[in-house]
Amino acid sequence: MPTETTDLTCIVELAPGEQLRLPLELVSKVGPGRWVVTVRPEPAGAVRRHDAFLSGYAPEDEGLYDDLGG
Repeated sequence: MPTETTDLTCIVELAPGEQLRLPLELVSKVGPGRWVVTVRPEPAGAVRRHDAFLSGYAPEDEGLYDDLGG
């Protein structure tokens, strides 16, 4: 019996009339054993994160857009 747990999470958006299909990346990680699958709606008004944009700059990019003014 495994002593470690791994949470697998994905966000699925369904249009009206569309049926749930789980992404292959998720399904391929589920193997033999006993699993608990939880489906819940995403919280209303979820905030989009923009930190990926801010951490996408390398130190050599510093000052790259200084001449644009603003």
